[in-house]
Amino acid sequence: MSLPSGKVVSYGEVASDAGYPKQARFVGRVLAKYAEELDLAWWRVVNSQGRLVPGLEVEQQRLLLAEGVTVSNGRARRTTENS
Repeated sequence: MSLPSGKVVSYGEVASDAGYPKQARFVGRVLAKYAEELDLAWWRVVNSQGRLVPGLEVEQQRLLLAEGVTVSNGRARRTTENS
């Protein structure tokens, strides 16, 4: 799954697209462990309600806003909501 600048998806959407439906938590663990090492755009992935990553909200919001993503009350507007 390619996550271009300005696109926001949920952990579940990433899991389903990778062929592993219902493995959203696994996606979160992989991003937490390997995002920096593999240069993954972790900030473009949120939970199913659009909530930002706990403990990284400020950094994630900064990165998303820089890409033109709407962030309000700790939630990012997922790309599918913009359609």
